[in-house]
Amino acid sequence: MDNQKEISNRKLLGIAGMGWMFDAMDVGMLSFIIAALKVEWNLSPDQMGWIGSVNSIGMAVGALVFGLMADRIGRKNVFILTLLLFSLGSGAAAFTTTLTVFLVFRFFIGMGLGGELPVASTLVSESVPVERRGRVVVLLESFWAVGWLISAVISYFIIPKYGWKIALILSAIPALYALYLRLGLPDSPRFAAVKGKKTISSLTGLAKCWSKEYRRQTIMLWIVWFGVVFSYYGMFLWLPSVMVMKGFSLIKSFEYVLIMTLAQLPGYFTAAWFIEKFGRKFVLVVYLVGTAISAYFFGTANSTALLIGSGILLSFFNLGAWGGLYAYTPEQYPTIIRGTGSGLAASFGRIGGVLGPLLVGYWVTQKMPISSIFSIFCISILIAAFAVLFLGKETKKRELA
Repeated sequence: MDNQKEISNRKLLGIAGMGWMFDAMDVGMLSFIIAALKVEWNLSPDQMGWIGSVNSIGMAVGALVFGLMADRIGRKNVFILTLLLFSLGSGAAAFTTTLTVFLVFRFFIGMGLGGELPVASTLVSESVPVERRGRVVVLLESFWAVGWLISAVISYFIIPKYGWKIALILSAIPALYALYLRLGLPDSPRFAAVKGKKTISSLTGLAKCWSKEYRRQTIMLWIVWFGVVFSYYGMFLWLPSVMVMKGFSLIKSFEYVLIMTLAQLPGYFTAAWFIEKFGRKFVLVVYLVGTAISAYFFGTANSTALLIGSGILLSFFNLGAWGGLYAYTPEQYPTIIRGTGSGLAASFGRIGGVLGPLLVGYWVTQKMPISSIFSIFCISILIAAFAVLFLGKETKKRELA
C-alpha cells in the first residue's frame, strides 16, 4: 500500500511539475521575446514594460478567480482549466502582428499561469505525507528552473535564427500533452474529504482569511508575495535587456542569462533539503537575504566576472526562496479556505509583478542608473525577509488543518 502511494505521489509530482515547466518556459522566453520585439517592432522602454505588466495583471486575476474556484469545484478541475487557457493563449499569441493583440493574449496566458501555480502547490501539498510535504512542494517548484533552462536554450538557438513566433509555438504544443496527462489525476484527498460536508461561499472564504484567527498569516503572506513578485518580474523579465544596456550584444546577453539560469536548479535542490531539516522560516529568510545582496551587487557590477557571478547567485537564492514560499503558503490555512488564501496572496503579489516591469521601463526612460533600480529591488526583498522573520510561524512537520 505504501509503495502504491509512493508511485502515486511521484506521478502527481511529475504531472504537476510538467505544467510548471511549461509555465516557466513561457515566462522565461517572454524576457527574451521582449528583447527581440524591441528590435522587430521598435518598442519603447514603456511598451516593453507593459508586456511584462499585462502578463502579471492576468496572473493577478487568475490567481484570485481560480483560487476561489479551487475551493468550490476542486483542485484537479481548476488545474486542467488553467493549463488549457495557457496553452491555447500561448499558441495563438504566436500569430499576432501588433502589440495590442499580443497584449490581449498575454493577459489570458497570465490568467492561466497565475491560476495554476498556487492551485498546483495546494494540490501537491494536500496529497503527500507531512514529513515530506515541504520538500516535495519545493521539488515541484524546481520544475520551474528546468522550464527556464529550456526557455533559455530555445531563445538562444531559435529566436535569433527562426524568430520569436516559432519559440512560442514550441512551448504551446507540448503543454497540450501535459493537459492530457492531467485528466487521469485524482483530486486532492483532503478536498475530497470536506467536499459536500462543509462548504462555504467565496465571500465567506475571503472574510475568513482576514478573521482574527488568520489575519497575521494573511498580512505576512501578502507582504512576502508582493516583495518577491515585484522584484522577480522587475529583475528577471528585464535581465536580457539589462545586459544589452550594460553594453553586451543581444546574442551575448542571451548566452550570459543561460549561464545564470543554470544556477536555479541547485538553488531549488538545496532549499528542498534545508526546508525539512531547518524549517520553512529558515529557508525563506536566508534565501531572501541572499537574493537581496545578490541583486545589489548585480546592479552595481562593473566587470563581466562580477556581473555573471552575482547573476548566478541571484538565480540561486531567488528561485530557492520561491520554492520555500510555495511550500509555506498553503500551510497557513485549513483545507476549506486553502485555495482561497493561497490564491489571494498570489493575486496580491501579482500587483507587484505589474508594477515591477512598468517601473523599470519608466526608470530606464528617466535615465535612472541600473544600480539604483536594483537597490530598490534589494530593499523590497529585505522587507519580505523581515515579514517572515517577525510575523511568520514555523509549519515544519505540522499536519494540515
